[in-house]
Amino acid sequence: MHTVAVLALDRVIPFDLATPVEAFTRARLPDGRAGYQVRVCAARPEVDAGTFALRAPWGLEALREADTVVVPGTADPTAPLPEEVRDALCAAAAHGTRIASICAGTFPLAATGLLDGLRVTTHWIAADLLAETFPRLTVDPDVLYVDNGQFLTSAGAAAGLDLCLHMIRTDYGSAVAADAARMAVVPLEREGGQAQFIVHDRPPVPRGSDLEPLLAWLQDNLGRAFTLDDIAARAGTSTRTLIRRFREQTGTTPLQWLHRARVRQAQHLLETTRHSVERIGAQVGFGSPTAFRDRFKRTTGVSPHSYRRSFG
Repeated sequence: MHTVAVLALDRVIPFDLATPVEAFTRARLPDGRAGYQVRVCAARPEVDAGTFALRAPWGLEALREADTVVVPGTADPTAPLPEEVRDALCAAAAHGTRIASICAGTFPLAATGLLDGLRVTTHWIAADLLAETFPRLTVDPDVLYVDNGQFLTSAGAAAGLDLCLHMIRTDYGSAVAADAARMAVVPLEREGGQAQFIVHDRPPVPRGSDLEPLLAWLQDNLGRAFTLDDIAARAGTSTRTLIRRFREQTGTTPLQWLHRARVRQAQHLLETTRHSVERIGAQVGFGSPTAFRDRFKRTTGVSPHSYRRSFG
């Protein structure tokens, strides 16, 4: 039987811990047998889980004995990783154990160095902090999970369930995974990535920068048609200088910033109005419904109609 060890660190997030426990214990093979043995393990018998204390039946030795190790997130993701936990995770990795993280669990897993050089993800709100804390990682904030083979990472809490179902499908096939998904009353595959859930009232604006007035003006005039020359003229500078300032202060180009601002406004309108998709595309400045649908899907991972079905 495939053994899954779920690592309970101090201040573990209960939802993140429960997700792999529930997903793997519900997986049944076609003959009715359990597909997994799940063990909750920790460095000490009692773990602080925030609103309650958790007793872990297994110690860190369970990591090396497991076929899969899952690292849930904690309330303080940048807390130092205990040396004995780091050693146990590295020993399990050296043994060939598959290791996955849920949500902010990417932080303690990254602290081992095992993810260096890999593409990873975490909850979108913590993605910048993860990239800053571990610069050797390539952080993708726009996906539900990333499978690197031995090492897997997932986004915000619910995406941990997507990752667990993905691992069940890898181990036992789609039929077993689909049955586990039905037991959890969730789809086996969700459309799109976590980009569709990232909502800003306004796209990030660098406070106090010389671009701030220009960005505010663009945000207030999204329905107008702009060229790069138009934006440069408003800023009172050349297009070359404008592009340089945008890259320095926003990390992107003027037109890319404008595209994302329009999509964010479209998300808001899809959620709060009954306007047609075509009307919303025109309201936020796209020249045609086709251009709007294409840009919206490239940014969020889903079509405008799918987004409205989920959030309208």
